[in-house]
Amino acid sequence: MIPLTEAQQVVLDRCAPLGTVTLPLVEALGCVTAGAVTAAEAVPAFDNTAMDGYAVRAADTASAPVTLEVVGTLAAGAAPERAVGASEAVRIMTGAPIPPGADAVIMVERTRALEGGGRVVAEASVPAGNHVRRAGEDLQAGTVVFQPGEVLQPAHVGVLAGLGIHAVEVVRRPRVGVVSTGDELVDGPEPLALGQVRDSNRYSLLSLVSEAGLEGVDLGLVRDDPEAIRAAIARGVETCDAVLTSGGVSMGDYDCVKVVLDEMGEMSWMQVAIKPAKPFAFGLVGGTPVFGLPGNTVSSMVSFELLARPALRQMMGHTQLHRPRVQATAAAPLRRRPDGKIHFARVVWSYSGGRYEVRSAGGQGSHQLSALAAANGLAVLADGHGAEPGDVVELIRLHEFSRGGWHR
Repeated sequence: MIPLTEAQQVVLDRCAPLGTVTLPLVEALGCVTAGAVTAAEAVPAFDNTAMDGYAVRAADTASAPVTLEVVGTLAAGAAPERAVGASEAVRIMTGAPIPPGADAVIMVERTRALEGGGRVVAEASVPAGNHVRRAGEDLQAGTVVFQPGEVLQPAHVGVLAGLGIHAVEVVRRPRVGVVSTGDELVDGPEPLALGQVRDSNRYSLLSLVSEAGLEGVDLGLVRDDPEAIRAAIARGVETCDAVLTSGGVSMGDYDCVKVVLDEMGEMSWMQVAIKPAKPFAFGLVGGTPVFGLPGNTVSSMVSFELLARPALRQMMGHTQLHRPRVQATAAAPLRRRPDGKIHFARVVWSYSGGRYEVRSAGGQGSHQLSALAAANGLAVLADGHGAEPGDVVELIRLHEFSRGGWHR
């Protein structure tokens, strides 16, 4: 067996970032910027009001309460038609430009309209600049807004749109083909014959690919037939940037995937010192990365999480490849047996009182997918007997919530 870190490095060394592409903003969420993005204009472009109220000269309110003459109304999107003079005010709505002559806004809640709105009483004094949003207060023209390598989140997309940028150059999102193999697998709701199981791996892996911000391609379910496996992998290599297979990578007599991949590419066959997901294969077929994941349902997903996902994120331009790990306290026993491997226990975590707590999400067998569905994290258990209540363990947070399982 080899350490997990060694297997991860084998993969990362051969999965370089892809080329760049210019995408419309609506398609760029989760992508990584390929170059710096510079603001061509100021945001906001003009001085405007942060409140509904009256644009005034601050000096006119110094002896409040004072009565001012209302000489106009200014809505958002409209341009001022006249300046504000001494003892005058303009009724103004949030976002409207500050008219010439005015240097402050008094919010409507601190005023009292008179004579049907022809005059207004300013009931409080306000300083110059009150509730005024200055031009360029958010961004100045010429500012580098985003550096290369920025992961575009919803707020980033909003910033770009606010600058009038409706397409952005990013590292291309990998297309990832997913194929399941095995004579025992069936797809669909038909009754199972003895010895048959339904193919869940393909659907789980395609979902993991999508969750990671990648484009999944369904390469189908293939029998344990070398020619059929070869054709599916060849189709994936021709149309995708990476291929995931599940099943057929162990040492059994019917593990056809191993035979076919050895013929098609330069493969590394590994026994990784982890549980689940010990058997793992990786290599290049025609220059395309191919990940051979185990056939057991939990093993295939954990193998993706620990070995494939970081490499695919690297291909997409990410520099933060692995999920963050945090320290957590075991709220119940997390037991295991010594076997020379690191165990990744499926757990449910909660956070309260400034600390994480974890407990088992259920059965830990590599075939027990329901426990992984109930989990929202993996507890990293070093070789030994596991953790007792109160022990500190390392936690990989997979997602925030889990409906099934334990919550504090």
